[in-house]
Amino acid sequence: MRAIALARTTSIAIVAVLLALSVAHVCLVLPRLPAGRGRLATVVLAVVQALLGWGLLSAAAWLSWAAPLAALLTGHLGFESGRARRTPEAGAAAAPATAPPPAVSTRPGAGGGTLGRYRIEREIGRGAMGAVYLGRDSKIGRQVAIKTMALSQEFEGDELAEARRRFFREAETAGRLQHPDIVTIYDAGEDQELAYIAMEYLKGEDLQRHSQPGRLLPVPQVLRIVARIAEALAYAHSQGVVHRDIKPANVMVDLAADAVKVTDFGIARISDSSRTRTGMVLGTPSFMSPEQLAGLRVDGRSDLYSLGVLLFQMLTGLLPHRSESMATLMHQIANEPAADVRTLRPELPEMLANVVTLALEKRPEVRYADGRQLAADLRQVASLLEAAPPLEAPPAAPAVGSAPPDSSGFAATVKFDRADPRHNS
Repeated sequence: MRAIALARTTSIAIVAVLLALSVAHVCLVLPRLPAGRGRLATVVLAVVQALLGWGLLSAAAWLSWAAPLAALLTGHLGFESGRARRTPEAGAAAAPATAPPPAVSTRPGAGGGTLGRYRIEREIGRGAMGAVYLGRDSKIGRQVAIKTMALSQEFEGDELAEARRRFFREAETAGRLQHPDIVTIYDAGEDQELAYIAMEYLKGEDLQRHSQPGRLLPVPQVLRIVARIAEALAYAHSQGVVHRDIKPANVMVDLAADAVKVTDFGIARISDSSRTRTGMVLGTPSFMSPEQLAGLRVDGRSDLYSLGVLLFQMLTGLLPHRSESMATLMHQIANEPAADVRTLRPELPEMLANVVTLALEKRPEVRYADGRQLAADLRQVASLLEAAPPLEAPPAAPAVGSAPPDSSGFAATVKFDRADPRHNS
């Protein structure tokens, strides 16, 4: 009798352990595994339980050792059923891998297809997170530029939902900006797993072409273009909108029509979120202000620093800070004063060098605080230059591999004493 009681107690203990394994597997293991691996793990555990039950328990107790196996399989089926019911609620984030490809072609130069109510005509550009298409509004026949962002390729789960909310919030904010030198936003939406913004289609080209040695524009023209950008930024800042990614690629110009348009308001913050997830540096490092590089809260003065970098490049064809090492570049931006533009173009007037230096001041409290003030100073210099004899042509670009101008010494840098009336503190 004692042997029978011991065998019964042992059987109950073994069945209890197997049941506990089944419950732990369904409740703790399956939620952490993808669907394919979860099914494989369940099959392995079921085989192990069957072997243990067959080897440790008598055939007369088959109902007892089959109970954990039945509990395991039933729990797994219930878990799979619950996951299937949750999938439709996730929307585009849980779209199956076998979903049909988007109707918008991603091949450069390809046309055809639709996105929302817009008919795609051709691709006109491509960026880090998506492409830009030339499209036509099917309702009113207006040509538009459509900037797309494949959020589902950059984010997943809760991050994807937050990226969507931020995308449309930023698009709405940018859409409220009404200024002649800021691109007009018409619409924003999502279709075929692509978030998109439909905006004013601009003719012309961006400023990258005119920021290279040998292709620089006349100095007065540069100053008037940058003054218009500064005033557009002043308007945006007055509306509580900071661009965060001012650079030549984000300014379109049509010189023949005297048109200047600042683009991509609100897009930089979405791109920054994606780069933050992967540990990359935010924005375009060479144009970032020291406070943005340090991850601090930024305001309009950060945009004006970036505009100062753009101005420096359009005057000289070179960036104020240059290095093949990201760490060195970040150190230069944070700590080393930019070289005086006259070290690269000695013919430029001191007044202009002072304006550039003040725009590139490391300390936000000393830097230009308002784009209108920067614009006024630039227009004053442009008027003086237009009344004076023409400037000499800029020097040829330095040979590849030549040492950049020394940007660490005070001799080549304009500095303002706090008692100087030009100091902006």
